[in-house]
Amino acid sequence: MCRHPVTGHARCMTFSRPRRLFAVALCAAVALTVAGCAAGPAAPPPQPPPPAATAPLTPADVTTWLDGLVPAMLDRTGIPGAAVSVVRDGQVIAARGYGVATAGDPATGEPARPVDAADTLFRTGSVSKVATAVAVLQQVEQGRIDLDADVRGYLDFPLPLRFDPPVTMRHLLSHTAGFEERIRGVLGTGDPAPLRETLATDPPEQVFAPGTTPAYSNYGYGLAGYVVERVTGEPFERYVQRAVLDRAGMTSSTFAQPLPEPLAGRMADGFATAGGPAQPFEVVQPAPAGSLSAPATDLARLASALLGTGPRLLAPETVALMRAPALGPDSLGELAAGPRMGLGLFEEDRNGHEIRGHGGDTRSFHSHLQLVPDQRLGVFVTANGSGAGTQDFLQLTRSVVHGVVDRYVPGTPQPVPAAAPEAADPDAADPDAATPDATAPDAVDPDPAGRAAAVAGRYESARAPFSTFLEVVNLVGQVTVTDRPDGTLAVSPGVGGVAPTEFYRESRPGVWQQIGGTGRITTRTDGGTVTALGTDPASTLLRVSPARDSAVVLPVLAAAVVLLLAGLLAVPVDALARRRYAAAAPVSPGPLDRTAQWLTRTAAACALVALAGWSAVIGAILGLTDVPAAALHTLQALQWFSVGGLLAAVVALVTGVRGGIGRSRIAGRVLMLLGLAGTTWVAVAFGLLSLDVSY
Repeated sequence: MCRHPVTGHARCMTFSRPRRLFAVALCAAVALTVAGCAAGPAAPPPQPPPPAATAPLTPADVTTWLDGLVPAMLDRTGIPGAAVSVVRDGQVIAARGYGVATAGDPATGEPARPVDAADTLFRTGSVSKVATAVAVLQQVEQGRIDLDADVRGYLDFPLPLRFDPPVTMRHLLSHTAGFEERIRGVLGTGDPAPLRETLATDPPEQVFAPGTTPAYSNYGYGLAGYVVERVTGEPFERYVQRAVLDRAGMTSSTFAQPLPEPLAGRMADGFATAGGPAQPFEVVQPAPAGSLSAPATDLARLASALLGTGPRLLAPETVALMRAPALGPDSLGELAAGPRMGLGLFEEDRNGHEIRGHGGDTRSFHSHLQLVPDQRLGVFVTANGSGAGTQDFLQLTRSVVHGVVDRYVPGTPQPVPAAAPEAADPDAADPDAATPDATAPDAVDPDPAGRAAAVAGRYESARAPFSTFLEVVNLVGQVTVTDRPDGTLAVSPGVGGVAPTEFYRESRPGVWQQIGGTGRITTRTDGGTVTALGTDPASTLLRVSPARDSAVVLPVLAAAVVLLLAGLLAVPVDALARRRYAAAAPVSPGPLDRTAQWLTRTAAACALVALAGWSAVIGAILGLTDVPAAALHTLQALQWFSVGGLLAAVVALVTGVRGGIGRSRIAGRVLMLLGLAGTTWVAVAFGLLSLDVSY
């Protein structure tokens, strides 16, 4: 799906609401870290396999089924509206609109406008990437783009890269170019910047060798779209309209921002929260990564074209190339044993069927396009709200796209019936019997508990900032993998995650199948140590070092905050006590000691202010609010002063010991030194000392 299957983080246009509440998450993590470490994962609930096909794929049955499912989910979640289209053999089986596109205005008497699947436009987010990939592959067919050539040869601006192997179009379309995450400007309002300016100004760092580590990248698709612009000689928006959308019959769709008339009057309002106000039109940058606005019926036309049952956009062999894995074991290594990206399409196989698709999220809109090529079947669902719960919209889109496959073309059920691990029959819940990737039982290590223990640990997403202050978001988004006595794995999201704990059993060496689901995890090892997990075609989890492990860092940070607060409060408390009891002030060993003490306390105050400031700033950034560079530079100055105060704390401790100030006061200085050391550790490990204000 569009969101990370373990952490629940959006992998398309932006972050989920829990990550945007970074300040709350960080405070909760610090305050509850000890309790959190003591809690273990719950046992997974039993989940039945998909039902056998009992219903015909007819307009009447699909319509009746959707009419029973979608309105009930809208009522339960508070999502205002949704639209669904189902197409088979080039014919629309069902196109249904539910709920409202606009809420209306009781004050003026303006009525709410209902959703019409053929008329109402939705922001499709990263579903746009499918059209962008088609545009690229059209140029591959015409010989203007080489999938395996250095992409810099097509650009008219420098693209700084850290690794020697060239970045190719194949890497861009499969999210393996190695770019870190950047957030600034992804979603906004007003007029967008030109595509070249968006890409050439402050590009993200390349942090992985190309072709080795799947990490979802909007920037990569922006580059792909700009290459189309370069080789065709016309703006990307105009080319994709002419050669992809119009040719597919998508006459109500556009990448244009803002929307042209008369399409603007057909646009649905977006609602980021249940019952909240309508949001302004979301401007997505770079546009090729997610600016498509379209009604549900137009996405059915795109599905038909890619299934070979509609207007021809690509040659059949190019469509097959688009669906096939873009990279193999020679590039991805052991991660190639899991689901892999095609050229613009995710592998989403289910029930024995090859399924390709793509999801898309903005702040307020959530969509998913799914293709079942062997059935010539396409499904699209979109919604204009996030709902009341953190996973409401995800449950809606999954219920539709999975429900169509499970109800009408179930094939061979793949999900593994699950029971609580402690009581489960190992044979009954063995994914070897249900997964096409499984090998004979004797191929699996006879010590499954040992293999599970090798995977256990803390991991962070490869789709993250690694070169700027925003790297600190990795502290609260880490995923915990726990080995269980029966040889299974429990995978739990971090503080910022929204997904429930999932359980996995090894189906063959290095491949773990979800118990009661279709998820799969693959492992990458280096020198016998598991260093990375492949969790879906465009997501990799990287094992964190002890210096970055949230189970270590968060308790240290919590203790440091307590020590610094106590040290600062001790000064006025000591003064009040001496005043109350008419006690003499302690004698200072000298001016150097007084200066060191003053600098230490000032540094402690700076550290605490900086921590609070970073929490607020990063929370705002993840909520897609721009933060002035001056505010960032101020926090960086405070952070650097607090680090410098570490030296002052050492001097204060030495002068205090030499001056014989007493054990209690020496102990206080030791604790202040430890507090500053703790905040310095976090600042160094998570990029808070970086002078770069990019994000």
